[in-house]
Amino acid sequence: MTWWRPPPFQPNPAPAVGTASRTLLRLRLVGHDIVVRRTRIAPGGTSGWHYHDGTLFVLVTRGTLDHPYLERGPAEYPRGHVFREPSGPANAHVARNRGPTEVRILVLYLNPAGSPLSHQVTPPDQR
Repeated sequence: MTWWRPPPFQPNPAPAVGTASRTLLRLRLVGHDIVVRRTRIAPGGTSGWHYHDGTLFVLVTRGTLDHPYLERGPAEYPRGHVFREPSGPANAHVARNRGPTEVRILVLYLNPAGSPLSHQVTPPDQR
């Protein structure tokens, strides 16, 4: 017997390409929006360069996530790795899949109440 079905995956808005997400939980608690999302990134897919107003915690559940930052340089996270994304424009980054198989991540957002999930920024090669 199934009593709950997660919502379907929806393509993420541009500038994302080859990515889709579904929100599993969204609630407001003491001035914060707490959101849990599952995201899939197809081979060659990208989130586009962006930053967040709040802190995120990310678990890579499949593949290897290419995740460079504007200010801190390259980072790669394999399946099973958990990492923290700090907030603010100084922590702008991109999530990409440079491998041959789909990347899957589970993300916990701890955003100020009413904040968007992300803010896009100009890619470094276009500055």
